[in-house]
Amino acid sequence: MLFDTHCHINTDKFKDDLEKTINSATKNGVKKMLVVGFDHKTNENAILLAEKYDFIYATVGFHPSDAKKISDKDFTILEKQLQHPKVVAVGECGMDMYWDKTFVDEQINVFQRQIELSLKYSKPLIIHMRDASEVTYNVLSEYNGLSGVMHCYTGSVEMAKMFIKLGLYISIGGIVTFKNARVSKEVAEFLTLDKMLIETDSPYLAPHPHRGKRNEPSYVKLVAEEVSRIKGIPYIDVAETTYNNALKLFNIKE
Repeated sequence: MLFDTHCHINTDKFKDDLEKTINSATKNGVKKMLVVGFDHKTNENAILLAEKYDFIYATVGFHPSDAKKISDKDFTILEKQLQHPKVVAVGECGMDMYWDKTFVDEQINVFQRQIELSLKYSKPLIIHMRDASEVTYNVLSEYNGLSGVMHCYTGSVEMAKMFIKLGLYISIGGIVTFKNARVSKEVAEFLTLDKMLIETDSPYLAPHPHRGKRNEPSYVKLVAEEVSRIKGIPYIDVAETTYNNALKLFNIKE
């Protein structure tokens, strides 16, 4: 019983073997998948997949890397999509200071507007944060009543504590399986299961022993296994608790 709470099988990376990828996931115990949008095309594709498969759910949002080109018209489309019954979250949204630091104000504005939509529609946030822990926290801390998840979290234990206090879950991805991922392993060890989700972020960041290759939802099992090893608890506890956490966060009924 596994829930991959963040995958991008709505991208061209899976156009040649999408059915095979989905079947492989279900055969490896993945009972549900959250397909995450981050621009117009992937938002639309996520909804189409959610309409086709009972066990797939969608999110819609705008990635911070695209903040410079997002308009009011784009938000009108996004708000309409958020009213779809199988769209269960807002995002992927957030802050990214890794690639380009020249449009921080635009990133903040686009992030804030998506936070406000999250609150308006009572749908949690899928939060992207790269080299931007402080500014991400500062933006989020301006709001009350937040719900959501710090996706594929790579920050420190201390920052994780702060995000949890804001009402957010911490999601562990394939990086935790890397031998040199000391901080990610520390975060996994620190977290109590009731504050944790697991994900693949496929096609990116494939876990060991697939590192460097295309990631896919079936590999979320490897993340659960590593969390089980780090915490010294049964695999089934990790799988079932993170699964139930996702149902609760995304308001999904069995």
